[in-house]
Amino acid sequence: MRSYLYVPGDSPAKLAKARTTGADALIVDLEDAVPPAGKDAARAGVAEFLAAGSAQPRIWVRINPGALGHTDAAAVVGPHLAGLCVAKTESAAELLELDRLLSAVEAERGLAEGAVRIVPLLESAAAVLAAPAIARAPRVARLQLGEADLAADLGVTPGPDGRELLWVRSHAVLACAAAGIAPPVAPVSTDFRDLDALRESTLALKRLGFRGRACIHPAQLPVVHEVFTPTEAELDAARDLVSRHDQALREGSGVCLDARGRLVDEAVVRSARRLLDPEG
Repeated sequence: MRSYLYVPGDSPAKLAKARTTGADALIVDLEDAVPPAGKDAARAGVAEFLAAGSAQPRIWVRINPGALGHTDAAAVVGPHLAGLCVAKTESAAELLELDRLLSAVEAERGLAEGAVRIVPLLESAAAVLAAPAIARAPRVARLQLGEADLAADLGVTPGPDGRELLWVRSHAVLACAAAGIAPPVAPVSTDFRDLDALRESTLALKRLGFRGRACIHPAQLPVVHEVFTPTEAELDAARDLVSRHDQALREGSGVCLDARGRLVDEAVVRSARRLLDPEG
């Protein structure tokens, strides 16, 4: 998954159009995008949208925090739901409660236990400090940062390159790697008109270890796809490296030389394998 496009959950027209944007996945938002008075109607509309859906693009639903989020989850769980983005997650204990609810709903609706995955959104200082435990909670597929709320909680003002949040971003990548889950999805850029800046920041986030990026506008999708789609040359180089290393193993050696004559071992080859099989 290279792109995750946010779509407000209270707009049936935008939900229908979102399927045609080319996004790899959608995040249907029942939280910030929906005013309090409209949440019941939006929840019912999103449940109907999912029931009439298909396998592509993959659909995630951002649920509200706390008890309201449990109501959201119970309404939208079904065969066409990839998972839940849990707004304002603060602790692993919250996710344990959600896991129990989801297990009951899955059993009731004939789904395999654990079918619904969870992506916690870290949006506070407490959540960031609890990231290692949150990443190890049941059903967690990866972490995601909600940087607008997080910056407000921390009292920082991010500049153009976002360096003020660099340590938080690296911490999220580290927590995912330590828990053995997928790398985090890169946070949104709210300026959807400056595509050059979007490309630059997306490349920087990719170098930090993020894979895929959340988007707020379809105009951002081509840039995000370009950055996170490996070129044929990159794929060829990865295949060659894996082939060389596999041959070295067959010959009884754990190291080999790459095409440029540099010594590599399994730690280096691991990145090439991930490029060729990102879901593996």
